[in-house]
Amino acid sequence: MDLRTLMRQAAEYNANRTAIVHRDRSLTFAEAWERAVQLANGLLAAGLRPGDRVGVLEDNSIGAQDFFAGSAAAGLVRVPLYARNSPESHLHMLSHTGCRGLVVTAEHHGEVADVLERCPELDVVLIRDDGYEDWLAAQDNTDPDVSIAPNDWCVIRHTGGTTGKSKGVAYSHKSWLDAGRDWFYNFPPMDPGDACLHVGPISHGSGYLYTPTWLSGGTNVLLERFDVAETIEVMEQHPIQYMFAVPTMLNALARHDSARGRDWSRLKVIQIGGSPIMDETALLARDVFGDVLYQGYGQTEAVPVSMMGPSEWFSEVPGSEPLRSAGRCLPFARLEIRDTDDPSVRLPIGDEGEIAIRCDGQMTGFWENPDATAERMTADGFVLTGDIGRIDDNGYLYVLDRKDDMIITGGFNVWPAELENVLCDHADVIEAAVFAAPHERWGETPVAVCVVADGAAVTSDELVALCAERLGSYKKPSEVVVRTEPLPKSPVGKVQRKALREPYWAGHDRRVAGN
Repeated sequence: MDLRTLMRQAAEYNANRTAIVHRDRSLTFAEAWERAVQLANGLLAAGLRPGDRVGVLEDNSIGAQDFFAGSAAAGLVRVPLYARNSPESHLHMLSHTGCRGLVVTAEHHGEVADVLERCPELDVVLIRDDGYEDWLAAQDNTDPDVSIAPNDWCVIRHTGGTTGKSKGVAYSHKSWLDAGRDWFYNFPPMDPGDACLHVGPISHGSGYLYTPTWLSGGTNVLLERFDVAETIEVMEQHPIQYMFAVPTMLNALARHDSARGRDWSRLKVIQIGGSPIMDETALLARDVFGDVLYQGYGQTEAVPVSMMGPSEWFSEVPGSEPLRSAGRCLPFARLEIRDTDDPSVRLPIGDEGEIAIRCDGQMTGFWENPDATAERMTADGFVLTGDIGRIDDNGYLYVLDRKDDMIITGGFNVWPAELENVLCDHADVIEAAVFAAPHERWGETPVAVCVVADGAAVTSDELVALCAERLGSYKKPSEVVVRTEPLPKSPVGKVQRKALREPYWAGHDRRVAGN
């Protein structure tokens, strides 16, 4: 199967149902697919060919849907860029994937103006400005019906971040469809007309839910940015049945004054992913929204691998702590713990090591980067995640932390996530981040930054004492910074520990320290 053929079929069989909603504008499946075909023909007429890579820089909009479906209709390979990323990162993503085209909104054109001059291989640049609708309407609406095979490339997603050279992860049509299928495997069935809300870009994480929603005859509801009050209003009034949120979004939604007391009876799924979630956030969100929380684990390189719904997440299982876990392995995936020093060695149940995963929706390697591929893929086809974890006797996966974020203090290993969990258990703490700082005696020491509400009475000493009581003195942070300013986050909502950590390491050659 290929994405174009299945999207075209869904558009035919659901022609009069609502496919897209963006604010006060909606499109039926027939209308949305016709626009996709017109965009496909416009790009092909401009000189692009099936198989060409095309970068896209946008927020959620009707135009974003045009390109999502239109690139599939034309057999083009989408290369999503990160909004508000650095020009150097945009240049890298476009050039190393050999993009011949770029689609950019007028709002983001300034971010790539300099890049266009430095990337001469871009033969076609489409700016979605005030003239876009007239241009689109002038294009042929005859389906180009290009030849597409299941193993042809469909999208190249990058590993993210705002600095450094990220790596491209290529999905074929088949692997992209497989990833969407597995995301929905444990969900309640989607009925025709059910609505899926996208507050994150459909070009990135939320896009995994976008394709299955379209193929099921559901409605994709788009918001171009995450505003807490507006999102809650849309969730209730539309109403929404499915949505994707990173933990920081869920935390903000559950804590908003207007969230309680609304009618959430139509809500089926809030899918959580992107980073580990704190116990307190999950429990609070369940209390507010009901038994609708689903948690999945995977990475851009291989996703998803584990999953669990609310009946499992909040259950009591002898010998396990589902609340602290990332669920159990999906039926059509592989999940192992490998030795951090020798990744060819699989560790027994209960041992801590690097999480290794394998699934149908995974990369075959990083785009034109064999050295990085060799570092991250084992000889037997598993992706090494860089996450440290363990699997218990009941098959529950526990993600302890990033291998690179581990703090070694006085010879002991401390994982930031376990400290963050304890800190967020305090009623006054909204969110927390823990990272390593250099220490003259211990080599490294944990430092915590905790965000509290205005007027909160909690003190740094109180939070240090809480960690010592719950985890032991050797794991307590040597410093806790209490503030009301939110933690820095990446364009996709992940907390940036490194931005908090950097001032502590000024003057050091490395970001690790020994005794």
